[in-house]
Amino acid sequence: MPFGEYPYTIDDKGRVVLPPPFREFVEDGMILTRGMEGCLYVFPLASWRRVEEQLEGLPLTDADSRAFVRFFYSGANKARLDNQSRVSVPQPLRSFAGLEGEVIVAGAPGRLELWSPERWEAAITAVQNHPPKPELLINFVA
Repeated sequence: MPFGEYPYTIDDKGRVVLPPPFREFVEDGMILTRGMEGCLYVFPLASWRRVEEQLEGLPLTDADSRAFVRFFYSGANKARLDNQSRVSVPQPLRSFAGLEGEVIVAGAPGRLELWSPERWEAAITAVQNHPPKPELLINFVA
């Protein structure tokens, strides 16, 4: 499972170097797509297949489900690391996530996240200021 956060930069061509601890996680390829809170999600192909199964299981008759699938699936792009361990982030995804210059590459269960430093700081501060409800963490701490 990938964990940690690493500051990197995105070059003029929209490429980001993935940190060494995350490279094996996506060595067989990855899917980049829109994430929550204005970041990008990066799923290894095996994880993406499970995500697709969940999306396919959402009811077509439910407007909220259709909207979420549209948001999540239409932004998806397949990618591979190049010889310099970079991933190319398409312009529409860079615009969505506000990625210019500095980028935070963060690990999460089953995925990586790409954040603008400002949005990352805001997301972390929000959790610090408003921690999850205790019932969400009941099985978290032994």
